[in-house]
Amino acid sequence: MINTITENLTAIGPVFAVVWIITIALTFWKPQRYFNSILLMAALMVTMIFLAGFFGDYAGDVLLVCFIIVMIALFMVPLMLIINGIQMIRKESLCLAHLLSLGLGIVVGIGEIATVLYALGIYNTEGFGKLGLWDLFLACTVFYFSCLVLSFVIYSIFIQHMPHRMNFNYIIIHGAGLAEGERLTKLLSNRVDKAIEIYRKCRTKPVIIPSGGKGSDEKLSEAEAMKNYLMEHGIPEEDIMPEDSSATTEENILNSKALIDSREGSKKTALISSNYHIYRCMRLARKAGLKCTGIGAKVALYYWPSALIREFIAVFVTKDFFVWAMLGYLLFISPVLYAIFR
Repeated sequence: MINTITENLTAIGPVFAVVWIITIALTFWKPQRYFNSILLMAALMVTMIFLAGFFGDYAGDVLLVCFIIVMIALFMVPLMLIINGIQMIRKESLCLAHLLSLGLGIVVGIGEIATVLYALGIYNTEGFGKLGLWDLFLACTVFYFSCLVLSFVIYSIFIQHMPHRMNFNYIIIHGAGLAEGERLTKLLSNRVDKAIEIYRKCRTKPVIIPSGGKGSDEKLSEAEAMKNYLMEHGIPEEDIMPEDSSATTEENILNSKALIDSREGSKKTALISSNYHIYRCMRLARKAGLKCTGIGAKVALYYWPSALIREFIAVFVTKDFFVWAMLGYLLFISPVLYAIFR
């Protein structure tokens, strides 16, 4: 058995090492690239095969068990999304944004039911051939987009745990809505607390840029509210440089970058937002030409799934991502479309 283990590890070991080295290197180099999420999925699959190699002659059985566990987990996903959607409505409010996890759970559930029906051969009888192919079309569509979402979720978690420097010249805090038009919400205070934590760990104290304008229903700008909070927690006023004219995440980045560029000296920058928001922030920072390190603040666990789905949609509808995602989808689904319309 030892010989079998050695052979298995010798065969898969180099692939395991190379895939992980490339994945980590590209994540450090350009963390905003979505391609990195695909590489990470490949690395995780290779890791599963690599670990199975330690079981020698039982490697195949171990992989089968892993496959069954993954399938059970996948079929649990829609149920968990639906439960989360109900939690969001009960704890937050009934609105479109809070219905995302509930809606996605229902769609994924329908797709998984379609997959099971096709796999069981429900439509194999004569006269139901086309219906069976449309069922396969639905199953493949849900599978493809579920994989996109899954890779996005896993990568969003992965980049949160990548090591980063703790010595910055600037810390940008992304704004969010204020409670009762003047107080920081829990979501926003978590971001500011993370900025304070980073500030105190820096050897040379950086300039903090709280970024966010004044909404129509707010009594003061988000930047001013964050500045007040920072000063209440011991941050000197001279180390705070508010940016109070932005209304969107992209404007947060562009306006903050303009403030940084107007000053002399080193410009090592940390970009602070909620953990689910960091990946999209990094994509926008790259577009704006802002070199920075994304650092995420924690959010309530029940809030995270809906927020991350919302972030995925925001990334998906961008021109570059949408074009490549749809091209991949057409290539993936083309055999089924050919069978349906031939």
